[in-house]
Amino acid sequence: MAGFCTDVQFRADTGSTVVASESDWPFYGRTPGGDRHSPLRQIDTSNVSQLQVAWRFHTGEGAPMFSTRSPTALEVTPLVFRGTMYLSTPLGRVFALDPVTGVQRWVYDPQINRTTQFGDFANRGVALWLDNATIAGPRCALRVFVATIDTRLIALDAATGSPCTQFGAGGTVNLRDGLRNPPAFAAENEQTSPPTVVDGVVVVGSGVADNNRIDAASGEVRGYDARTGALRWTFDPVPQSSADPASATWIGPNAHHSGAANSWTVFATDPVRKVVFIATGSPSVDYFGGERKGRNEYGNSLVALQAGTGRVLWHFQTVRHDLWDYDNASPPALVTASIGGRRVDAVLQGTKTGQLFVLDRVTGKPLFPVSEGAVPSSDVPGEDAWPTQIINSGLPTLSPQTLTRDQVWGSTPEDRDACRKRFDELRYDGAFTPPSTKGSLIIPSNVGGAHWGGVAFDPANDVVVVPTNRIAAVITLIPRGTFEATRGQATGGERIGTEYAMMHGTPFVLKRELFLGPSNAPCTPPPFGALVALSLRTRQILWSVPLGMSEGLDKIGIHAPPDIPGAINLGGPITTAGGLVFIGATLDRYFRAYDLKNGRELWRAALPAGGKATPMTYLGSDGRQYVVIAAGGDGKAWGWSDQVIAFALPRPAR
Repeated sequence: MAGFCTDVQFRADTGSTVVASESDWPFYGRTPGGDRHSPLRQIDTSNVSQLQVAWRFHTGEGAPMFSTRSPTALEVTPLVFRGTMYLSTPLGRVFALDPVTGVQRWVYDPQINRTTQFGDFANRGVALWLDNATIAGPRCALRVFVATIDTRLIALDAATGSPCTQFGAGGTVNLRDGLRNPPAFAAENEQTSPPTVVDGVVVVGSGVADNNRIDAASGEVRGYDARTGALRWTFDPVPQSSADPASATWIGPNAHHSGAANSWTVFATDPVRKVVFIATGSPSVDYFGGERKGRNEYGNSLVALQAGTGRVLWHFQTVRHDLWDYDNASPPALVTASIGGRRVDAVLQGTKTGQLFVLDRVTGKPLFPVSEGAVPSSDVPGEDAWPTQIINSGLPTLSPQTLTRDQVWGSTPEDRDACRKRFDELRYDGAFTPPSTKGSLIIPSNVGGAHWGGVAFDPANDVVVVPTNRIAAVITLIPRGTFEATRGQATGGERIGTEYAMMHGTPFVLKRELFLGPSNAPCTPPPFGALVALSLRTRQILWSVPLGMSEGLDKIGIHAPPDIPGAINLGGPITTAGGLVFIGATLDRYFRAYDLKNGRELWRAALPAGGKATPMTYLGSDGRQYVVIAAGGDGKAWGWSDQVIAFALPRPAR
């Protein structure tokens, strides 16, 4: 499904035509551009407190027959189109439901290998595409595309859930075929985000396991014909042609063999201009760049590609020569906003560095003055940290950029003193302090700042709403010989806690941990997470409120008093014309509604597990507005559940 947004329909002039009521939610971010705003207003600030559970749907993946070797995370954002809800599960199973009752209509199971230990065992949704070249009624006129965790792209008939056999081989394309750097093991390359369809092309990125080796699986973005599955084009964020100007920004004999720099988040599209916008991540490995010196352009960038050919139209790099795992995890969002007194088509990009970039959609030029300045150099042998970074996007920062000794926090005086002692022992020279062998303090941490939850936009007021994390991490590069002599244990997959990673091809092993005190309370001051609203008109923060509470932190070994505001969060917001922001995301396992004007919490509902997903809303055929969230947790810190839950106002009395 591809199209541009009007008040009542989505249309694209090539390859697909979809006319959809404004009551639907037919894309991950509702519109092709992903602004995550619904024009529905039945639920508003005056009645949101009356929301109650309308239905619950269980995927059934808690049954023994679906057991996996590593925890799974139900992080899907369902789609609703033409009276049917479509959603996917971590195991790549796709369901069609009645959106009013939650009753199943069909299910498709791709039968993935559940013994593979994927690092992010999740699937965040499907994509829809309506083929206008077919006559009304035949199979696969409306297609559901799912990219499974084991890197298969599958096309299904939306009416029956059966594969569209004309696509690829019996309905499936293997996304590992032809990769420049093939994965060294099954879990090194995975798919967690939904595909994107524009101009008759299905565009797919990938997830690549972090910090395993310098020549990790390559992070190519590829476009496939939506009807046949034929490969149309490939974009490699590590440029392979010397004719590409970005190629010269990768220096060293191994630089062009680097992997990753992949785009694992959701894409945004402009179907009128036939452009797809992708946000790329850090090249392999995240914390040592001695084998990939230079700026590493296309990595850590927002890239605009011509949808039909994959040609680069422009790119904007947010971090030079990434040494901090500051990949652009937040999906870009296309908006039209009043900037400097004129309406401008723009792209929003939130970053883990706690910045919000606003770029011209056609040229990629910043719409606000961007400041670049000197940052600390590396003291690690073989590393050449880039001497400058963007230190201001022209807008207020979304989360703290620095930490002073006086700001170091502790839940008790003893904790605070211990945190200050550790602060004095670490290397910390402000923002973009490079990793070191003594341990470097990194703020924001690898979980943000802004994270993969992304942003939501209120078009009536040109306000951007962003969830953020506000905790610090400690990064230590351990000489490999020292690590092996002490028989350190490598762990992986848990971004909240302590982990080791081998970083093969470098002289070091990575140790990554949160900056915690002896009682395992954060050494950074609360709130540990916040929801921030920023006005593009005034270039000011409208409000910033703690997101969640410290309740639940003890489940991951972080101990803080239960009344401390702000929780670690992963998941996205939406806005509505009813003046509301809906978001789950938090470790404390609540789903909340906030007043868009002032950030006041108006409603909350306890969930069976954390709503580590982005919600959505639609108008059912019964005339009621529903708000839906996947309350699946992640099998670890956020708990686990197989439930998708719909909320609505009480039915009117008869």
